Amino acid sequence: MPLGRKKRPSSAGAKLETQNMLSILTEPVHGASILNQKTGMGYRQLSARMPPTGGMILSNIGPTEKSQQCPDWQEKELLRQEPRRHSIAMGDTSKLSIRQHRRGDLANKLYELKVEHVVSYDNLKHLKLAFDEFAKAGIKKLDYPQFRSVVKKCSGLHAVKNAQIQQLFMKIDYTGDGMIEWHEFCTYMHLEYKEKEETVRRSTMATFTLPAKIMHLSRGEPVLEIQAAHDGTIVTVREDGVVNYWSPKLQLKNNKNVFPERHISQTQKRATDFVFMTEYDKLIIGTGAREIQIYEFSSLEPCCQISALETVPLNLDYCCTGPDKCLILYGDTQGCVNILIMKSVSETLRLWKKSPQVDNMPNISLDHAAQFPNITYLRWKVHQDWVSKVKYFHSIPAIISASNHKDSALVIGCLLPSADIRQQINEVCGDGKPKKIQIPSSPQLRPAGDQKVFAVGKGVMSFDFSKSENLLVTGGMDKLLRMWNPYMPERPTGTLKGHLAPIFYVCIASEDGHIFSVSRDNTAKIWNIQDHTCLFTAHPQESHIEGELSACLYSSDVKGLYISADSLALLSLETKPQHKGRQIVSHCEPVLCCGYSEEFRQVVSCSEGSVVKVWDVDTGAQVFEYGCAHGQAAITCMAFDSNGRRLVTGGRDGSLKMWNFNNGECLKILRADGRCAEICDCSYLKLHRSAFVISVGWGRRIDIYSDSIEETRYNQKPKPSWQDDVRIGHKEDILCIAHCAPHLLATGSYDSEIIVWNVVSGRIQCRFHTPQTPDASSSTYVLKNTSVLSLIFLKTRAFVTELSSSAWLISSGCQGYLNFWSVLNGGKFITSFQDSHSKQQNVKLALTQDDSLLFTADRVGFISVYDVKEYALHPEQKPPEKVKFWRAHISRITGLKIIEDDQFLLTSSVDCSVRLWNVNGHFIGTFGQAESWSIHNPSSWKHPDVPYEVLVDPLSMPSHPILEKEINMANFLHIEMNESVNKEMDNKSDSPSILMTKTERASTPHLF
Repeated sequence: MPLGRKKRPSSAGAKLETQNMLSILTEPVHGASILNQKTGMGYRQLSARMPPTGGMILSNIGPTEKSQQCPDWQEKELLRQEPRRHSIAMGDTSKLSIRQHRRGDLANKLYELKVEHVVSYDNLKHLKLAFDEFAKAGIKKLDYPQFRSVVKKCSGLHAVKNAQIQQLFMKIDYTGDGMIEWHEFCTYMHLEYKEKEETVRRSTMATFTLPAKIMHLSRGEPVLEIQAAHDGTIVTVREDGVVNYWSPKLQLKNNKNVFPERHISQTQKRATDFVFMTEYDKLIIGTGAREIQIYEFSSLEPCCQISALETVPLNLDYCCTGPDKCLILYGDTQGCVNILIMKSVSETLRLWKKSPQVDNMPNISLDHAAQFPNITYLRWKVHQDWVSKVKYFHSIPAIISASNHKDSALVIGCLLPSADIRQQINEVCGDGKPKKIQIPSSPQLRPAGDQKVFAVGKGVMSFDFSKSENLLVTGGMDKLLRMWNPYMPERPTGTLKGHLAPIFYVCIASEDGHIFSVSRDNTAKIWNIQDHTCLFTAHPQESHIEGELSACLYSSDVKGLYISADSLALLSLETKPQHKGRQIVSHCEPVLCCGYSEEFRQVVSCSEGSVVKVWDVDTGAQVFEYGCAHGQAAITCMAFDSNGRRLVTGGRDGSLKMWNFNNGECLKILRADGRCAEICDCSYLKLHRSAFVISVGWGRRIDIYSDSIEETRYNQKPKPSWQDDVRIGHKEDILCIAHCAPHLLATGSYDSEIIVWNVVSGRIQCRFHTPQTPDASSSTYVLKNTSVLSLIFLKTRAFVTELSSSAWLISSGCQGYLNFWSVLNGGKFITSFQDSHSKQQNVKLALTQDDSLLFTADRVGFISVYDVKEYALHPEQKPPEKVKFWRAHISRITGLKIIEDDQFLLTSSVDCSVRLWNVNGHFIGTFGQAESWSIHNPSSWKHPDVPYEVLVDPLSMPSHPILEKEINMANFLHIEMNESVNKEMDNKSDSPSILMTKTERASTPHLF
């Protein structure tokens, strides 16, 4: 089952938090703490989220005021980003002034919320009326000045900056014609909000593996409970007393019937529930004969039993409360909660084991057990119906019990009574001497102050509580999950709807932020705690769980949900992969390409998981994302249109797609008929007044698609292939493409062939093969990868008459070689040089705008910078000067772009990260990191730090001439042989060791 389940949107996303209290029954103080309980934040958190004026962030602050004022909280936020800077002291007003006026300053970013994020429903109605008024006047499309005036008239949007409105206008007007319609505005807003919901879903992704793992059970009574032992063993108990031990993957390890067989005329004993005494390696089973039986966990041999209970124990629970102290509690058919408080547990069980036997089980009655000085027995009348579940939470500390009675559906009560009654009990049984007491015939009622009662229509069948989330979740016959603040029983904080049958089981997995629920129709659901959304639903038709539901258990160790019906099933949990350690990632999957839109000042990255993410280059913050761009196929390449407003992506599914990447709207699908091969590279080019999208790949053909306003088809096919491409084109997979305006196009293939095309005529202008490396003829030569992975034109030299014989084209070769080519007059090879540092094949190339600096990226993450301004003007042997080199990633670099007027370098890699550097190799940051940066303020950069994984990777060690020398294995073995001979001679003589002569030493090869 794919992880792409839809989820229900919800605005209820606040995390429940309360003050730390000794008991959950303690009344919270009024004032600020009550606000803390209701809203999930303290005063500091609330004030940090409030704007300085107390209203909406955009409402009362004009541009002039923003440039003059800087509140204290804002100064602290600005200074917090740079704790390690030493050039300017903390609190320096001049620094704050500089930072405040920077182009990408965080202070302005805090005020500059997107217009689309603050548009209200009333604003939408006002905008619709405004568009209708223009339509009545015969104006169906609005230009930017008209759109700006309409937005400015909306209530609450008066203070929105013109630049913000212009950004929104450009995002809607992706074609660049300067006009937008009402339906275009609505489509943009709808898709952006829809994709943001999908973004949240992906960030909290969780599913079950379907179908479930099924283990068929032998015929017999149903399983009444499932529990996980301390060693990971899964234990089930049937009503007829059969105990089964399973491995976590449901392999049967052992089984035994603990109830002795009786004569056919005698009533067979029935189990009602069981629980572990983990610290004492015991198993407790409740029976319908009003007994609590204790067995050895390892052998299931009887230990003892407590008999003659007041009623049948329906639900059991156990908790260790201290060294050799514990609680055993159970709910019964009279709505009572019964508590056995035990001290000196080991000694008590040893004494009970010596009691007289009944049915081969040492037996002690409840009346007799209560006489022991180490036992305290309490019985509270809590509910007006059978107790459906009872559990003690030591962290609160309190007992939570549930029933199907409406007015006492769930009760959180104290373990011991209030102080005055507790004193009476201590007088009776607290002096350490056995005193015979009379168990009351009727249970006692708790004082009102000792319990909190939650009224739920149709009662509660199951519940769970999380102290870390301060969250109580209940489910019952009304098919609803309710989320409660345990301090406030008046009303739930949230209601989760989705089940179509009564809810049987509820579990909170706070470590993952999930709630698991199972209903009577065998439907299992996963919910997100924070935003109250359903992440996944496992229907019985998909999970193959059949029969009447009898028991459930979620195991955090196994990350799976066990369900017992006609069979025992395991639904394994699949969650979003989390990167461990200190590595900061931009995507959860390898990043295969990246690009930069100068129009929006945004970075776009695409991953192997078919996810497209949009980043703000000024701060590194994520702006938007959308997934399943090419279904389940990876996105292998990307390009922007000439305006930078549309994105073209190519995938392994063989299709190209054109996007409005600001809201995830797919504008066109470009694809040939039939089954298409993987696309490796694509480009967007303009030729005179026409525009085209060109793609290459494993199909070994150049596909050309027209991009024009007249072309309105959603699915578009390529133009007919060039004749030269069909007849004498590439014979192997085409891996890369490069364009040089106005009409040159170069393609490189797997077999080292490079072809330069005339785009206008579709004819081949020249072709050449990558030359062999100088060591290809040596005896140690092995087959090298000669594929051409990257091409780039020296555009400042193209079509310059004086430079017609110089190199115009650069290609990557094997072993780090870079080849320079002339493309006129049939083309020819000019020169080449080898990247001497890594000697790895360069996979990406980039040039500054004046073609003076060449940036290369290789398979192991190194970036080298060469001065090629005067290089390859004619054949030469001397390599260009290496200006810089550094390691940017620990794996193959997949994207290399020089942006912002040659000031910064953008890189991406299969190590799942997208990073920003300045052209000198100073590390600015990784997109997606927790701390924002200001791109024009070096004090906010990570430099002089480097990415942690790069720092600790062995390949990042500094180079040294000795370490770079090659070692001849034959010489190395010869040295070892000489050393062994010398040692033998030393051992045979007591005289000083025999030394080699000068001649011998000279003839012996050295290791280095």
